[in-house]
Amino acid sequence: MSAAADLRVRVAAANVAIKDGGLVTLSFGNVSGVDRDAGVLVIKPSGVPYAELRPEMMVVIDLEGGQVVDGELRPSTDTPTHRFLYRTFPEIGGVVHTHSSNATAWAQAGRSIPCLGTTHADYFRGSVPVSRPLRPEEIAGEYEWETGRVIAETLAAQGRTPTDAPAVLVGSHGPFAWGTSPEAAVEVAIALEAVAAMASATIALEANVEQIGEELLGRHFDRKHGDNAYYGQRTRA
Repeated sequence: MSAAADLRVRVAAANVAIKDGGLVTLSFGNVSGVDRDAGVLVIKPSGVPYAELRPEMMVVIDLEGGQVVDGELRPSTDTPTHRFLYRTFPEIGGVVHTHSSNATAWAQAGRSIPCLGTTHADYFRGSVPVSRPLRPEEIAGEYEWETGRVIAETLAAQGRTPTDAPAVLVGSHGPFAWGTSPEAAVEVAIALEAVAAMASATIALEANVEQIGEELLGRHFDRKHGDNAYYGQRTRA
């Protein structure tokens, strides 16, 4: 199997995974993956129901120019956002966008998700940022590309990296998450929805709850993502 064909299989499976993970209503949402050596990204076609998705339906896009390289269907309308993120952050290999209920509620409220416990700290070194609203001229222009730009701007403004904050809530829109691969990005998106729900429930119980202490936050994040991470199993040679 060629590299492009393999990526199509993985991206199709990742799109099914966000549906199976309860992150998708109707055909909302999309997952992509990138092959940097080939200079392409692979993404879900626009509006196709998840039950009908097949690897051969995935659309291959030129990472530099944005044109369709291979595929009979129109790519996701969010393709320019994915492309902007890949071009801006060379460390990411997969991007997920959903309208999952709990994370989207925080985006619609224009509120970042505070880090209240260790479940959150396992994936995010601090709050999940929320972007500013897009300006009228950004909406009227290259809207999807500007959505990618506002995500990058949000991270930069807070001094965050795509590793310590692997998701941003786009204000009035919804979450974008990423990882080193399509599969890793799906895991982050699932974790994001879980911590969004936990945060809402926690604040409903105790409105004045404080965020997790820096020591416990750092320990939980670093044991999975730090230089001396020890969570999980070592990969055998």
